Amino acid sequence: MLDINISDVLSVLRLCAPYLIVLGIVIVAAVALIIAVRKKPGAVKRLIRGQAVVAMILTLVIVVNLICFGPMSTLLTLVSGEGVISEATSEEAKALAERIAEEGIVLLENREEILPLKSANLNVFGWASTNPCYGGTGSGALNAAYPVVSLLEGLTNAGFTLNTELSSFYTAYRTDRPVVGMWAQDWTLPEPPAATYPAALLDNAKRFSDTALVVITRVGGEGADLPRDLSAVTFTGNSAQYEEFEAGGHYLELSRSERDLIELVCANFNNVIVVYNGANAFELGFVKEYAPIKGAFWCPGTGQTGFNGLGKILKGAVNPSGKTADTFVYDLNSTPWSANIGRFSYNNMDEFTAPDPFGGSPTIPSFVNYVEGIYVGYRFYETAAEEGLIDYDQTVLYPFGYGLSYTSFTQEMGDLRIDAQGNIAFDVTVTNTGSVAGKDVVEVYSTPPYTNGGIEKASANLVAFDKTSLLRPGVSETVSVSFKAEDLASYDEYGAGAYILEAGDYGLSIRADSHTVLDERTFTVDSTVVYKDGNKRSTDNVPAQNRFETARGDVTYLSRADHFANYVAATAAPSSYTMSARHKEQFIANPNYDPAAYNNSADAMPLTGAKNNVKLAALRGIGYNDPAWEPLLDQLTVQDMNALISLGGYQTAALSSVGKYGTLDCDGPSSINNNFTQVGSIGFAAVTLLACAWNQELAREYGESIGKMADEMNVSGWYAPAMNNHRSPFAGRNFEYYSEDGLLAGKLAAQAVIGAEKYGVYAYIKHFALNDQEENRTSMLCTWSTEQAIREIYLKPFELAVKEGKAKAVMSAFNYVGLEWAGGSDALLNKVLRDEWGFQGFVLTDYFGVYGYMNADQAIRNGTDAMLVNYQTATNNVKDTTSATSVKAMRQSSKNIMYTVVNSRAYKDGAGQDMPGWQKTAIAIDIIALLVLAGVEFLIIRRYRRGGLEVRRS
Repeated sequence: MLDINISDVLSVLRLCAPYLIVLGIVIVAAVALIIAVRKKPGAVKRLIRGQAVVAMILTLVIVVNLICFGPMSTLLTLVSGEGVISEATSEEAKALAERIAEEGIVLLENREEILPLKSANLNVFGWASTNPCYGGTGSGALNAAYPVVSLLEGLTNAGFTLNTELSSFYTAYRTDRPVVGMWAQDWTLPEPPAATYPAALLDNAKRFSDTALVVITRVGGEGADLPRDLSAVTFTGNSAQYEEFEAGGHYLELSRSERDLIELVCANFNNVIVVYNGANAFELGFVKEYAPIKGAFWCPGTGQTGFNGLGKILKGAVNPSGKTADTFVYDLNSTPWSANIGRFSYNNMDEFTAPDPFGGSPTIPSFVNYVEGIYVGYRFYETAAEEGLIDYDQTVLYPFGYGLSYTSFTQEMGDLRIDAQGNIAFDVTVTNTGSVAGKDVVEVYSTPPYTNGGIEKASANLVAFDKTSLLRPGVSETVSVSFKAEDLASYDEYGAGAYILEAGDYGLSIRADSHTVLDERTFTVDSTVVYKDGNKRSTDNVPAQNRFETARGDVTYLSRADHFANYVAATAAPSSYTMSARHKEQFIANPNYDPAAYNNSADAMPLTGAKNNVKLAALRGIGYNDPAWEPLLDQLTVQDMNALISLGGYQTAALSSVGKYGTLDCDGPSSINNNFTQVGSIGFAAVTLLACAWNQELAREYGESIGKMADEMNVSGWYAPAMNNHRSPFAGRNFEYYSEDGLLAGKLAAQAVIGAEKYGVYAYIKHFALNDQEENRTSMLCTWSTEQAIREIYLKPFELAVKEGKAKAVMSAFNYVGLEWAGGSDALLNKVLRDEWGFQGFVLTDYFGVYGYMNADQAIRNGTDAMLVNYQTATNNVKDTTSATSVKAMRQSSKNIMYTVVNSRAYKDGAGQDMPGWQKTAIAIDIIALLVLAGVEFLIIRRYRRGGLEVRRS
């Protein structure tokens, strides 16, 4: 999602231009007329001048009405539509944001039990300590109207006394953080060079405390991925600080100044704790290099109040229970996907160019190869270690699911129970064997049987998880684990074209992290089960089958066969930037998209404009497939349907013909923000921090808090949760996304959706799908992947959000899935989302306004229902409004939108209105203005008649 930018403003002005030109012509003509009659007799002159003034005023009123009830009406509705969040609700949200940080911050190191800290005095080093990361930039940023609890305030609130001489040194160096993302990228790392630290400052610090906390921060944002070669980046800071990056250093490792700072601190203090504050996995190997570094934390952006949680953890008032949501490796340049992330543009696709939104060179189609297949994150590292490809301990620093506590736990796994429906269940007894209260996470992984050269399978796959309550020392809790045997199936795209549960032994283990097995049982499948034809998976509406064969492209994908024998070839950087002739023939974009070519002669023209007098409110609670919908849909005109479809940005349009209320939608993912008024809610932490909590109940509370705030703001739709994959730590928007694991992300996102729905707020799960990087995301980015990886990795969180969360709204993605724009992909939006998963609701595009390669005709014919824009563009209106196929698609889209809206808070207890209040006010002003003008006209004519009579008498 994008905020309104200068291109949007210019587009709106262009739309208003015809009306403004007419107004200008009338004013010029009236002024000319006034001047021309200056020598006429007095009565005639007064009459003409009076009529000219009336004409100007009347024209002004008409033009204002045409603008306000036309292209600007949705913008004014958005500006005027929000309510106010109560103080009580905001305070509840702040407390919850703090709890999320308490449970999500991950303790990575605690050598010599340095933590929790015993001393009240604390030196805090690092420029970032005075300007930390609270979330990210772009549409997911925090609302600036709410004060934040800073990192230093969080420590002080917890009872620490801080060395203020240090913080003053940093604020004197620089007070503001460089802008990252949303078109203005400045990757400056404002860390004072070690040589600039006065000797007296260090001496005073050593006398103040023998303990030093070092803060390292990285910020990501919408619109740009984090740089992997900083030698090519322009900085606003002291360029001498960045000389080490000339050799190709990247943003997720220590800068030279940061490395010098670490060495300086370690040379002066024996007790050092590092806090890494950022949502993107960082190269933290340095914490093992320096003996004084005894403690380390991962603390993704904390939101408005989360740094209170960090302070409490350091003090020992809260026992950390977070687990990593991503794998931390020593070298981010040696990952199997590292050569296949970033900017790759085709060199033979000039005929498909789209205009640049900011007036630059036209955009040409681009691509990205998901060469690693299903081996994303820990799935690669665990499998590669088993196959002997890597030395795990030399490669992985902190595994997925890793996190320490101030206490110790044991976990005992009970025997498996399998019922007739194929459900697998067992109990895990968790006991606190330490000396302080704490929470623990139960992580369950499957190890499926693998045949060399057969279906690709990772050796570790998260299948279930749960978190205990707070356990006092010596207390046990039994966690009941259950999942379906079909959840262990793999997708076989080359053989059956279906999910398959192959015969063999499946290891089911509880682990401290993805690598450390605590206990294990074996589940045996006697004969292979193919979920096809009449034997669908129990959670599917219809059996899954191959839908994305054209998305495979001409890519060599990583295979486990023969111990990853093709690793070098598969993970190499792209050698060709030319799209094959075969794929080019199938590529779909505006220059070659003709809706008539997709018409179905068997389609019958739907009835439109009927006078059935049915109101949408009467269909609240009526099933999606109930025939009662038909009379209401028959009432819609083509103009009605196009209004719903074309102007879906931050709202759904009102329709008087069926009594449909207009509704407001607002941005997320960690708050509710009206981009037009800047009114919003308090901001929660980056959802990566929520993922690190591994707590589904907490995720539901988070959704409930968002829903409650949205309800009080009169907002019905929430542009979140976002659940794309942390395929690469360099993705700029990882702070909006949960994890590298789809099950962890999907389970948490499903709960957030359920929570928001409690208050009648429909959550737009986004960005559907494979929108896992910012580079080229709006450049017709052809994302190439295997069907198995698409289903098992990238669609998994969305699948869970639909099936378990019952999501009613989806935001599609900017990118292409193979050869088709995600928002125009029948395979993605109809065949999988609706047919297979049973989704009932509506699909909205990602931001539609300025990119030029999306169009409403392709969208509605392939499963998208509304365009995310609130003014007219070249392609947001349906062009084909006469064919039966198109009108039928428009009718379906309208139904999808109205079904979602009528079952939302907008229609609860008679809430909502079919006409915005400002429009009713405008109409009242129009009536008053017309009455005044009529009175003025009466006086002008009366005065003229009297003047003429006086002339005749004389």
